[in-house]
Amino acid sequence: KNLKQAVQDQRLIPLLSFQLSSISKAINSTEMPVKEKHARRIILGTHREKGAYTFWSYALGFPLASSSILSWKFCHVLHKVLRDGHRNVLQDCMRHHSSLVEIGKLWSNLHDKYGQLVVVYTKLLCTKMEFHVKHSEIPPNLEATDEVLERTAGSDINNVFQLTVEVFDYLDAELRLAETVIRQLNTSIAISTLSSGQCRLSPLIQVIQDCSHLYHFTVKLLFKLHACLPADTLQGHRDRFHDQFHSLKTFFNKTRDMLYFKRLIQIPKLPDSPPNFLHAASLAKHVKPVVVIPDEYEPEQQEDDDDDPEPLIEVSAFSTSSIQQLDIFDKTFGPPNGGFDDRDLQIESLKQDLELLRAELEKVKAEAQRYITQLKSQINSLEAELEDQRAQKQHALVENEQLRMELEATRLKMWSCAYDNAFPCLCCADRAQATEQRYNKLREKHTELVSSHAELLRKSADTVKMLSATQQTQEEVERTKQQLSFEVDRIKQEAEMKVGVFSLQEHGGHLPLLASLIALSLCQTSEQMNSSVTALQAEKDRLMRSASEKEAELSSLRQAAQAQQSSLQQERERNSRELGDLQGKLQEKTNLGEQLNRKLLEEQFALLQGTVTEAENIIQDAVAKLEDPLHIRCTSSPDYLISRAEAALGSVDKVKKGHADYLSNMGDAGGLLRALTQFSHLTADTIINGSATAHTAPPDHADRLTENCRGCATQSLQFFKDLKSKTTLQRADPASIRVIIQKILNLGQELRPKGMDVRQDELGDLVDKEMAATSAAIEEAVRRIDVSNVTVALRCASIICKECTCCTDLMKAIRMLIISSTDLQKEIVEGGRGAATMKEFYARNSRWTEGLISAAKAVGWGATEMVESADKVVLHTGKYEELIVCSHEIAASTAQLVAASKVKAERNSKRLSVLQQASRHVNEMAANVVASTRTGQEHLEDKETMDFSGLSVIKLRKEEMESQVSHGHRTVSSFKGWKCTYLTFDIY
Repeated sequence: KNLKQAVQDQRLIPLLSFQLSSISKAINSTEMPVKEKHARRIILGTHREKGAYTFWSYALGFPLASSSILSWKFCHVLHKVLRDGHRNVLQDCMRHHSSLVEIGKLWSNLHDKYGQLVVVYTKLLCTKMEFHVKHSEIPPNLEATDEVLERTAGSDINNVFQLTVEVFDYLDAELRLAETVIRQLNTSIAISTLSSGQCRLSPLIQVIQDCSHLYHFTVKLLFKLHACLPADTLQGHRDRFHDQFHSLKTFFNKTRDMLYFKRLIQIPKLPDSPPNFLHAASLAKHVKPVVVIPDEYEPEQQEDDDDDPEPLIEVSAFSTSSIQQLDIFDKTFGPPNGGFDDRDLQIESLKQDLELLRAELEKVKAEAQRYITQLKSQINSLEAELEDQRAQKQHALVENEQLRMELEATRLKMWSCAYDNAFPCLCCADRAQATEQRYNKLREKHTELVSSHAELLRKSADTVKMLSATQQTQEEVERTKQQLSFEVDRIKQEAEMKVGVFSLQEHGGHLPLLASLIALSLCQTSEQMNSSVTALQAEKDRLMRSASEKEAELSSLRQAAQAQQSSLQQERERNSRELGDLQGKLQEKTNLGEQLNRKLLEEQFALLQGTVTEAENIIQDAVAKLEDPLHIRCTSSPDYLISRAEAALGSVDKVKKGHADYLSNMGDAGGLLRALTQFSHLTADTIINGSATAHTAPPDHADRLTENCRGCATQSLQFFKDLKSKTTLQRADPASIRVIIQKILNLGQELRPKGMDVRQDELGDLVDKEMAATSAAIEEAVRRIDVSNVTVALRCASIICKECTCCTDLMKAIRMLIISSTDLQKEIVEGGRGAATMKEFYARNSRWTEGLISAAKAVGWGATEMVESADKVVLHTGKYEELIVCSHEIAASTAQLVAASKVKAERNSKRLSVLQQASRHVNEMAANVVASTRTGQEHLEDKETMDFSGLSVIKLRKEEMESQVSHGHRTVSSFKGWKCTYLTFDIY
């Protein structure tokens, strides 16, 4: 046993040396491609030892870190071993995964051309090993059927998604290596026929083989994903596939043109455009790209002697005696020292033949698969066409049903529209209906006659049967009578013969008696026969009479039925003629109604075109005013622009509704015409007022407002253009006009004056506060004037006292005015707010509320200024002109307050009358103050001696004017304290 094991180990030595020699010759630092026979021997060695242990044990001794070409050729051989080696090679290579990663990291830090290729190649090999270890069903040469791929992907869509990403990464690594190699060839201006170029290009054969399978896997997986997931989710996958498709197609086209690859590999052609994954039927058009490797003939006899294996152990080490001892095993284990005998050569030749047959078988399988794929694609295309035809048929049925429904609806509309013109047709229809009713009655009567005729036929048949039975009975009676007569004659003859014989032989003496007895019996028999014959004859006569009666009745009924049938036939022919005439007239009326309907549609569309043309003229006229120099002087308020824009928005909704109604019933364009007329005027008004508002607006707002007005006109004209054509009538939509008008409305709201210090929700509280403050100010003014009256009574003359009394009366009148105004405001708020609160009412009427507050504040200010001016006059520090100015200010503020209250008050309100009476009283008191002031001024001027030597009339007038102007400045400054922009009132 030990001897046999030694012999077996001795036979493995030359095989091992043969493989190691091939490894050393394939992986070296010479810039030449790896010879195919060396790589094939290495691969055969992995199949012999069922693994790559020998390859890695020898490859780890290579100085890969010192030579980039050595590392590049090592990666090439490893790629071949992974693809075509034994299935256990993958596990052996994964044990050295970290060493491969370290080689890539080492060369990534060095600036070497082959080093850059080694970095990309090591990443590809690591990705390849990791992928096939994770998915062991797919072999490293990627020759897996669609069933294997389907089984690997499984039914879970998440696994399919993850597998697709991994295949993408795998293909990216392959394409990155190919792009790097081709880019270096382009930069170094290398030619594929040179050894340096072939050294770089030779690994791309395996890359081409891998890429063809990976492309097919990607297409299959993406179609499966699109069948289960929405298209938006897979947008990133489609983009990545399109990039890889174009890169792969460029790579295949470049390598197909190189002379080096033309004798080594047949590169497939990809389609002009990538598959459409959104259309499932496109899968049938996909053809798997097949890479074909031609047969190679490399006779080893022509190689150099260096290719022969070198023995690693000296043969002389074994003694001659041991060789002689092994002779008994020669026939079993072959010649000694591990030499090759004829059987080894036969085995090698058979293996080569087997490989050739396998290659041929693969070619046949590939060709068959291609034919199968083409047939499947044709079947799928035919099925798709059949499905399309079915869909078209279904669609045609649906359209036919829709057309039938539309035809019915059109007929109904035609009947409703042409009712007035088709009144004669309706009369004809009534006549046809009456004729139809009469025809139905005749048909019912004919049915009754037919039934009665059938009944009579049945009775006649019964009668005939009875008559035949009677005739048969009569015949039987006749036959019976004849038989009886014959029997009687025969009996008579026999009796006579017997009587004669008896009388002659035995009873000669009793012959008369016997003859009488026989005669008597014969007479009785004859009478019975006669009576039965008489009864039968009577029955026969009765039956004959009944049959004749029935026959007469039947003939009369037949004649009546024939007459009724002839009349009915005549009536039917006449009804048919009338019905044909009526149908012809109805057809004529139908054609006339269709013509009228078409004419109506044309007239309605012509009216629509005329209206649209007029609307276009209106809009164009409005646009022309934007450029008109005379229009620059026109101005408008933002509030009016807002009202016009809101009205235009409402008209847009009406136009949209009218357009929808017209599309549903094109025989009635009235609603659309009315809406277009209103829309054109309101839109033109909005454009003109928008331009007018822009004349007083800030530059930024003015430019935007003018631009939006032009855009509104442009969109309106485009909408009108769509309405004028039947082809674009369906898609006409005023939504864009609404958007621009809304922008104009927003700009108008931005340009509206707003209260800066007071919010709208605070206006209600502010009204109450201001009215209370005004009342308090007037009370204080009355109190101060009363004190002034006492002082004047003690210190001054009666003229000044009279003026103070007038001021007191004016303050009391103002107080009554404030009270009346407060009562009226309460009535206005209670009558106008409805279900809203007081604050909501003031906020809703903010402009009116601001005017009311301004008027009340002006009245309070006037009263305060009046008291101060009166104090100054009493103390001889003021001027009479100040009192006059204050009186005029109070009168104006009173008018303002009354006007503000009158805007919202009822016309017949009693409190409004009280307020107006109080206003007139205030005006009277103010006039009294002015009059008394002037009187006092004149009296003082008469009494006092004034020095006019240094003053002229002009200077005196100037001082008076300055006094009034100073009062006016104080008025303006006081109003500046109140942050109210406008004192006008919104009466709308």
